[in-house]
Amino acid sequence: MIKRQEDQEPLPLNEFENRVEKPPTVRNYKSLAYSDIDPARWREYTDIKLDSLWIFDSREKGNGHSFDYHGNYIPQIATQLFTRYTKQGDIVLDLFLGSGTTAIEALNRGRRCIGVELKPELVEHVRGKIPDESLDREIFALQGDSTDPQTAERVRQVLGDLGESHAQLLILHPPYWDIISFSQNPSDISNAESLEDFLDGFARVAKNGFDLLEPGRFAGLIIGDKYSSGELIPLGFLTMQVMTDTGFKLKSIVVKNIEGNEIGKGRTNNLWRYRALAGGFYLFKHEYVIIFEKPS
Repeated sequence: MIKRQEDQEPLPLNEFENRVEKPPTVRNYKSLAYSDIDPARWREYTDIKLDSLWIFDSREKGNGHSFDYHGNYIPQIATQLFTRYTKQGDIVLDLFLGSGTTAIEALNRGRRCIGVELKPELVEHVRGKIPDESLDREIFALQGDSTDPQTAERVRQVLGDLGESHAQLLILHPPYWDIISFSQNPSDISNAESLEDFLDGFARVAKNGFDLLEPGRFAGLIIGDKYSSGELIPLGFLTMQVMTDTGFKLKSIVVKNIEGNEIGKGRTNNLWRYRALAGGFYLFKHEYVIIFEKPS
């Protein structure tokens, strides 16, 4: 016969205390090889997001950041990843530099950065944002095709000049296939003629990134999905599979809202709501920040 809860004898105080889960004592904490975070001071890090849902009401502006180019990711993602996975002075490698969010936030956070961008005019645009005293010293913006092994060799040369053999954090924010065509260059994976071609191009970038990243360090992939001909194309999961096939170990999948990175759609928003209702699908309000680790 099962006793009702109110019929059970209360536990002695010492036994009750032993059953209550307690936070680990300071002596159980260990320093992190990849971050300046001190786990023993975990209560103080209220600005670090530790859950898998990131909500940002708006895009951060100032400190060198501006929404001056379509498709760039919001600075708050860089802030979270740099704080969590790098130390002061570490090198962040971005193989889809775009308008320079990674480079600017690296400078703001006391990190170094090597960024690769395919479009020459965009490289010059980024270089114009970086103070002269930091350009080509702490912050490097290289023009090149990140799918090309020769571009990886140029990155290695810069790493060598900085006294390093590898970068300490990899950032990948690729095009969401053909949602936006970023250039007329056939090497641009936003111009890939098929999903297979897009994933093949991304796989070559991932391979270069894997080789250039220090073992035991982390990579952040920022990407969303798309619709095509009434079908959902899960770019996030497909590129995640490419990363694991390359040799990365999957650590976390974060879902982030995208309102903070949109320009107001105005009346077209109602059109999309109609299309979603009539077509049986849902409007994207999220993208992914997927975290990987390169095995030691």
